[in-house]
Amino acid sequence: MHASHETIYQAIYAMPRGSLRKELVALLRQGKGARKPRARGQDRRGSLTDIVSIHVRPPEADERLLPGHWEGDLIKGARNKSAVGTLVCRKTLFVMLVKIEGATALDALHGFELAFSPLDPELRKTLTYDQGKEMALHKKLAESTGLKIYFADPHSPWQRGICENTNGLLRQYLPKGTDLSGSSQRQLDAIAWSLNTRPRKTLGFRSPAEVFFEDCFQRNIDINPVVALGL
Repeated sequence: MHASHETIYQAIYAMPRGSLRKELVALLRQGKGARKPRARGQDRRGSLTDIVSIHVRPPEADERLLPGHWEGDLIKGARNKSAVGTLVCRKTLFVMLVKIEGATALDALHGFELAFSPLDPELRKTLTYDQGKEMALHKKLAESTGLKIYFADPHSPWQRGICENTNGLLRQYLPKGTDLSGSSQRQLDAIAWSLNTRPRKTLGFRSPAEVFFEDCFQRNIDINPVVALGL
């Protein structure tokens, strides 16, 4: 007899009550007590200008054929006063975490520029992001890094499903409601390295680091030691 993961989730969400429910929910990968609807009402964050839709993203990015195509996001800390940037390679699932000094567009620009600057140009092809206001300076980021930036449709997190899943894993290390400003870049690199050395089913139970560095070696792509060592 085998029970699917969906059966297990439904049993936990529907059946237990009280302390038993809390104990079971705490054991879930993302620790969520219930699913939330994808549509959460009107978006009050404002709209970005001059954006390029995900629907014209090149096939090599859509099909995850090569490294260098990334998904990005911010995870917010307590009262939305602090944030950490998440960058995930679509092909290899390799993660980079970025210390963001605040949560403004300028803070995000500086943080993402520092994250991408050590990478070989072959690893700076595209970035897919949501339409959060922290990307208001996306044109400056594209100019300084050489990235082509594409934006998902509003209320469509599944269009950046790799990054969304990674954010869920990160909440094991950076729980919701905590102040993220106290996390140093070195601490964030250590968390990223923990994820990058974890075997993944979608990679044939190889780790993202193994796949990422192998791809770079095969394509003669230079790897900065800072990136290679996860420092």
